[in-house]
Amino acid sequence: MNFLRNRLVVLGLVLLATLLLYLLLPSIRQGSMEPSLEAQKMGLMATPPPPLPTINVSVRTGQLPGDPPLFFREALPVDGAGRQILPRLQVVLLHGQAFTSKTWEELGTMALLATHGYQALAMDLPGYGKSPDSEALKTDQNRVDLLSRFMESLGVRAAVLLSPSMSGHYSIPFFMKNNAQLHGFIPIAPVGTRSYTPQQYQNIQVREM
Repeated sequence: MNFLRNRLVVLGLVLLATLLLYLLLPSIRQGSMEPSLEAQKMGLMATPPPPLPTINVSVRTGQLPGDPPLFFREALPVDGAGRQILPRLQVVLLHGQAFTSKTWEELGTMALLATHGYQALAMDLPGYGKSPDSEALKTDQNRVDLLSRFMESLGVRAAVLLSPSMSGHYSIPFFMKNNAQLHGFIPIAPVGTRSYTPQQYQNIQVREM
């Protein structure tokens, strides 16, 4: 029990660190990488971070049929020799308004999870990336059904669901109605939390690890 709890804590820290990079990515891209004039005068130059080790993980893509079709990326767990293994846990990665599933691949999050024995699944929410928008997603129940369809189609059972910002429109209703289907939920400033009362949050049953 303690072993599983410790692994989830480590997983949460890894995902939180990655999310910070995820949220800072636009400002890093837009900001200047040149040292300030004052720093140049003092002879202070920023030391570039050491390169990340090469991770030999393949990220495959696919598209689930339906209304709307859902584009997704998947990284299967591997051992130290790069051989595929059974997943210790499945992690479903949603995204914010300025991002897509591609962001999780570019940041290396999916490969990192895979090399630690987790199956990583990232989807393009409807209207983002390669998933077309749909008029059929105007209610919370429709969005709950969409996440359920995604997980059932890919054989996801008791996953950890990570949801930043805009994706709360999908994850919060799903968590309120189907939390028993999740092994864990990592909300990062999601929208939609005010749609439910404190009592509704207190009524959520958290199962023991």
